[in-house]
Amino acid sequence: MTDINRIPLYRTIWRWHFYAGLFVIPFIMILSLTGAAYLFKPQLDRWEERDWRGLSAQGAVDADAQVAAALTAFPGGTFHYYRIPEAPGDAAVIHVGLPGGTMRDVAVSPQGSVIGAADPDQRLSAWLSRIHGTLLIGRAGRLLVELAASWAIVMILTGLYLWWPRGRGAAGIVWPRLSLGGRAALRDLHAVTGFWVSGLALVLLFTALPRTDVWASGFRMIRAEMGWVSGVQDWKGGADPHAAHDHSAMAAAAPTGPAPSASLQYIVLRARGEGMPAPAIIQPPGAPNAFGPPNGNVWTLTTLTQNRPQVRKVSYDPETSIEVARSGFADKHAIDRAVGFGIAWHEGQLFGLANQLIGVATALALFTLAISGFLMWRRRKPDDALGAPPGPRDPAKLKGVAALILILAALLPLLAASLILLWIVERLVLPHLPRAARWLGVAAKAKPSL
Repeated sequence: MTDINRIPLYRTIWRWHFYAGLFVIPFIMILSLTGAAYLFKPQLDRWEERDWRGLSAQGAVDADAQVAAALTAFPGGTFHYYRIPEAPGDAAVIHVGLPGGTMRDVAVSPQGSVIGAADPDQRLSAWLSRIHGTLLIGRAGRLLVELAASWAIVMILTGLYLWWPRGRGAAGIVWPRLSLGGRAALRDLHAVTGFWVSGLALVLLFTALPRTDVWASGFRMIRAEMGWVSGVQDWKGGADPHAAHDHSAMAAAAPTGPAPSASLQYIVLRARGEGMPAPAIIQPPGAPNAFGPPNGNVWTLTTLTQNRPQVRKVSYDPETSIEVARSGFADKHAIDRAVGFGIAWHEGQLFGLANQLIGVATALALFTLAISGFLMWRRRKPDDALGAPPGPRDPAKLKGVAALILILAALLPLLAASLILLWIVERLVLPHLPRAARWLGVAAKAKPSL
């Protein structure tokens, strides 16, 4: 029977899996933990606002008085939106831009008293989002996360090839043989976990790409060139002046145009009959917008729900409060709808608690893969080398692998950039550093293999 470890293709795939896995392990651990926690953003936000709910509803004032109270508490502030209370005893939340360039969510009781305020950028969910998306180091962090996601796709695809049964039974393929103990049990745990989570993990990684940096910028450009754009992009991602929720710019921009004749209270009364999913908000005419140009000279009712297929907008005349426009998820281009479904799934909000639990299970499985992969590496790593699997003796026979890598590189620009850098290092740098080449498991004098 042929020893599969001697097959050039298998050895090459194994090396790619090793290098990809070793690079992404720390990122998988960080992103799995922060991502699993961020899935529960609605619950976290409600917990942080627990003192703003369940208040007395007696003596309630109208929405205009609540906005006036919030602006009185923060002199010089500008009114950006009014978040409609979910229940009669809940405080209204007034989103206010401050002169210094920051924002405040001001809680106003039904009776018109300011009972609290929060910086939206300091919420627990916002902190988790920054770690998950930028590692707290800005654009450099976004690029690292995108690069790690690209290599994680390589890791999963190569892992599936290594897992492929090739005539073996179900034990160690569909379920782990933990009774074997030691290295064999650890290998089974790693392989079986990878098999079961691979589909969900790939969906998670691909649905994250529209919110990255380089990939998303290219995607935005392609959408524009192909005419796939219908309305304003309502997710953050890619190079666009409106793509990110720029609080400083929003805070500095005051609503423009004449003051509306129709009071906010009229719009709130109309909004009650819309059944808009929480958190539902009302933006005044000319208010700054999170994803696009300022709100037009209309009152706009919309929602901040993460379940994007439920997002819709209703606009009202500023003088008469009569409805003048309506749009929803179905009005978007098919590409935008597909991205919306993907992001809602990624954030665990597409179908409620079940979606959140599936996301947590995926994150835990990825964390298990990272830990088990690290332990497997430490068990087999020699003291004087990285411990990379040996490369094939005849790289010329691996044109199929090269073609696959080229396809992946074309789809994932940061992967392509990193491959070019690795090729330069292997060809031009490592030949002059034979000790480093031996430690990395690269034959410095031979032609580099894929």
